[in-house]
Amino acid sequence: MPKPARPTVAVAASGGRDSTALLHATARAAAGLGVEVVALHVHHGLSPQADHWLGHVRRQCARWARNGLPIRFECRRLQDAPAAGESVEAWARKGRYRALAEMAHGAGAHLVLLAHHQQDQAETVLLQALRGAGPAGLSAMPQDTERAGIRWCRPWLVQGSGAIQAYVQRHRLTHIEDASNRDPRFDRNRLRHAVWPALVAAFPQAPAALAAVARQAQSAAALIDEVAAADLAALGADDDLPLAGWRRLSPARQRFVLRHWLQLRLHDGAPEPLLERLLAELHTSRPGRWPVDGTRELRAYRGMLSLGAASSRARAPTVIPASILHMGMNELPAWGGRLEIRAVGQGGVLPTVLATAMLRPRQAGDDFQFEPRSQARNLKKQFQAAAVPAWARGGPVVASAHRTLFVPGLGMDARCWAPPGELQWRLDWHPDLP
Repeated sequence: MPKPARPTVAVAASGGRDSTALLHATARAAAGLGVEVVALHVHHGLSPQADHWLGHVRRQCARWARNGLPIRFECRRLQDAPAAGESVEAWARKGRYRALAEMAHGAGAHLVLLAHHQQDQAETVLLQALRGAGPAGLSAMPQDTERAGIRWCRPWLVQGSGAIQAYVQRHRLTHIEDASNRDPRFDRNRLRHAVWPALVAAFPQAPAALAAVARQAQSAAALIDEVAAADLAALGADDDLPLAGWRRLSPARQRFVLRHWLQLRLHDGAPEPLLERLLAELHTSRPGRWPVDGTRELRAYRGMLSLGAASSRARAPTVIPASILHMGMNELPAWGGRLEIRAVGQGGVLPTVLATAMLRPRQAGDDFQFEPRSQARNLKKQFQAAAVPAWARGGPVVASAHRTLFVPGLGMDARCWAPPGELQWRLDWHPDLP
């Protein structure tokens, strides 16, 4: 029988003082437990010294392994680069965690240890406070969390920097010094070198006190999320947020319910300016739309807030003959969607009628009839009657001579329905989604 693989623990290893100490301490503890340790190193490609740092950690792991520590080395180079205007710190952090998760999965490790300590936590709380963060931001870094199928732990989050320095000296550990850690262009560096020494000199308890703020904020943020989730369930919110019920909540609960609903859909979180604008403008019954990014927008219509594709500004062709269409999905990128044709038993149009039709934009004088005995009315009134919002009215009108056959959002015009039992086709419009 094959020998079962040993349990594996991963350590994020940059080669700096803190991660070097954590990697060494973890390997020493694992030696007597039958546990393997894998050092995960991310090469960001930002510094001329990055190759040297990679080599340093690789050689260090090999030397420790020769001395009997159960350790091996894995590395990953980030292939992309920060986008124009993107924060280098944010780009590096996102890429680093993505690479760490990929390497951990590949190594069979479901636990990754991170070397952040109490001062790191205190600095994060201060930076978040200076950015105007609420409880979620002031929560700073969790000691133990799960993300991307990996458990991320910071075992030294309650340890002071001095204890780590003492460990490094005791075991004579060599580590690298990243010159960028003194670059004043980065917020954390300015705080660490220009503000922190004076703060600790005046308030020696600052690291522990600020770490306590993070713990209390974590509890508050968790409670807020629980209440917001319960409120969303009570409102019956799903893809859409019912605004009438939301407006009956207290102002504080409106804020956190809206934030929670947005976070569930935007994934990267709700930008504070967008949240503030929504809070100010959602208290009227007027329709509205708010851009989120280049592909998505939020829309308020008929008492519901929804997230959808941003309205396309592409110029649609003036006329397209329906004879180019085929059964199934017809891609119409200039119109921002797909036109589906399928056979139906009733409520469709004769193929011979469709063959002579044209696809065109809406125009003055267009009308629509829902049922054979109903009244034909102009499209604006029919859209309003069917509660079709303005952003769902895109796509081509299909018309033959002066007869309307199909209108996106409304369906097949009853005046063109084929007799029951005849071969007939139905059209359906599917707008592109982000």
